[in-house]
Amino acid sequence: MINYSACFDQELVLLLKDDDDAAFKEIYLRYDKLLLIYAYKKLRNREEAKDLVQDVFTWLWNSRKDFSINTTLSGYLYKSVLNRIFDVVKHKGIIRKYVDSGEHYIEISNEETDYLIREKDIALLIEKEILAMPPKMREIYTLKKKYFLSTKEIATELSLSEHTVSTQMKRALKHLKVKLGIIVLFITVSF
Repeated sequence: MINYSACFDQELVLLLKDDDDAAFKEIYLRYDKLLLIYAYKKLRNREEAKDLVQDVFTWLWNSRKDFSINTTLSGYLYKSVLNRIFDVVKHKGIIRKYVDSGEHYIEISNEETDYLIREKDIALLIEKEILAMPPKMREIYTLKKKYFLSTKEIATELSLSEHTVSTQMKRALKHLKVKLGIIVLFITVSF
């Protein structure tokens, strides 16, 4: 019987390639907590970090037959986690840019095509949140972001003070940013 805890990482990788569940379990036990701490320090979100590390281990198991590394196992796992952290941060930046702009499209380069489906879901969620705003706030937001009216023009059209229009716009943006946090959590957990 093999003592997996005494095996070197390279031995565990070879056993893993031969569908050895116990080798995978040993790899998981060795690196799970360390990778979780590493991801948490970068993301500052425990649930995102757990999901991200779980994704790395799921990928490792699913691609065990084709798995090959040119470095140490630990280095490979840390690099995998770091790449996924970059993906999460990049995706959050895209969402934040989208909501802050008030526009209902995102320009996506070829490297970001994997976010197309998410972008459509996000657009629907943002539209839903805009529709959930109080009527006057929604009207002001729409006039500002969709019809590009100035604060003064909106105030004149709605017979409100410019201060009221500015306050309502700030509240509308705050409303969307608060909901954005929930959207980001939902998107990263469900995808």
